[in-house]
Amino acid sequence: MTVDQENVSASLTIAAPAARVFAVLADPAAHSAIDGTGWVREAVDRAPLTEVGQIFRMDMYHANHPNGDYRMANKVQVLDPPRAIGWLPGQEQGDGRLEFGGWTWRYDLVPLGPSETEVTLTYDWSAVPPSIREYLRFPPFGPDHLTDSLRHLAGLAVGG
Repeated sequence: MTVDQENVSASLTIAAPAARVFAVLADPAAHSAIDGTGWVREAVDRAPLTEVGQIFRMDMYHANHPNGDYRMANKVQVLDPPRAIGWLPGQEQGDGRLEFGGWTWRYDLVPLGPSETEVTLTYDWSAVPPSIREYLRFPPFGPDHLTDSLRHLAGLAVGG
């Protein structure tokens, strides 16, 4: 795992083809099983991720969130099957407008052969404005989160 001033990343070699790993990542219904924090509960929008700009919502829970339960609206920023997928988390306001905090999740996949893929997961908060940094600490999770998420992804890709 590497930690920079504005991002953290981890890599893992998964014994599955890149297309299979990508398919798991492009399925919002799998994200709660991938998540290493336990915050992601369930996909609201269950359609596979197929295009940049697509919005998919996830029900979440965090004990330190003011409401406990909350919903994230994620906007797909990178979609390059089977090499990369990433999204910008945000929230839907009461008027239906989406607001994004500036942090991103990105998975980069490098095939190492027909049945093995190196996956790098990066959490980047370099675009988070000072107004959000005043009340949120980055990264908002412990150092094992990314590695745990990659292990969960491997279990789904190998077992699926």
